[in-house]
Amino acid sequence: MKAALLDGFGGLEVLKVGEVARPVPGEGQVLIKVHATSVNRPDLVQREGKYPPPPGDSEILGLEVAGTVEELGAGVTGWQKGARVMSLVGGGGYAEYAVAYASHLMPIPDSMSYEEAACVCESYITAFLNIFMIGGLKDNNSVIIHGGGGGVSNAGIQLCKALVPNTRIIVTAHPSKIERVKGLGAGLVIDFTQTSDFSEAVKEFTNKKGVDVILDHVGAKYLAPNMNSLGYAGRLVIIGVISGIKAELNLALMMVKRQQIIGSVLRSRPVKDKGAIVAEFTRTALPKFADRTIVPIIEKVFSLDQVADAHRMMEEDKHFGKIVLKVA
Repeated sequence: MKAALLDGFGGLEVLKVGEVARPVPGEGQVLIKVHATSVNRPDLVQREGKYPPPPGDSEILGLEVAGTVEELGAGVTGWQKGARVMSLVGGGGYAEYAVAYASHLMPIPDSMSYEEAACVCESYITAFLNIFMIGGLKDNNSVIIHGGGGGVSNAGIQLCKALVPNTRIIVTAHPSKIERVKGLGAGLVIDFTQTSDFSEAVKEFTNKKGVDVILDHVGAKYLAPNMNSLGYAGRLVIIGVISGIKAELNLALMMVKRQQIIGSVLRSRPVKDKGAIVAEFTRTALPKFADRTIVPIIEKVFSLDQVADAHRMMEEDKHFGKIVLKVA
């Protein structure tokens, strides 16, 4: 089968397209004929040799796929060959065929294209897991979502508007993306190039109450302003550390305000845990895609042969929404 492969680790030059053996589904797995996948920030980190796949997963890049069921592994029930599905995968998405656990599959609504479906699993499930299941966002809560214009940030805004419409949403974004982020429904968008301490703007927007949930992928640089922006019993959920892993923390203030700092990753979770997350997302959020309340935002669709161009766009960080690779 055709796949995007790595010739070592490094920059765009290590990406190449070649032929590899088609994977075989094991017990509880299915083989998916991939129609489309998407590029996610962890793909770039893995390409650089800094984010290996979990043991047993494919070393081919790609964390989500959309396509049709090609073959059922032992013990799989409830799915038929030819069914339109989308799924998280531990690796292997940049290929004509990929293996996924049956418990991680979701049906693609008739109203969605394969390209749209290829945007759902990694970004939307990440946002859903961390804002709702872990962060516990409720009616009349407020949330900060960093990185406006990126896949997870846009997904978080859309999910908040669809599932808890009265959420007060604050987003940090590059100035080139501010107006489009506002258009998604953010009540306050802060230009992160003008200040690294957004806490005063947050306090003013929330009448000094602070926010209930923060979804952060920045890490060390934002720890202090994040904590200053959290209200009483607020939850900071950290899903990335692009600015570093070490920062000072005022433990006394955290205790007095009963705040929580929670670390979270999706890729390395046990199969059973990811299945439970997918099931809750399917029950709660997937209907919003079916009725087009939520429509994935796609910046551009590339062919698999253009994988280096797709990674270049991600590196330049000028995109708004998802970057898709069309495979079949």
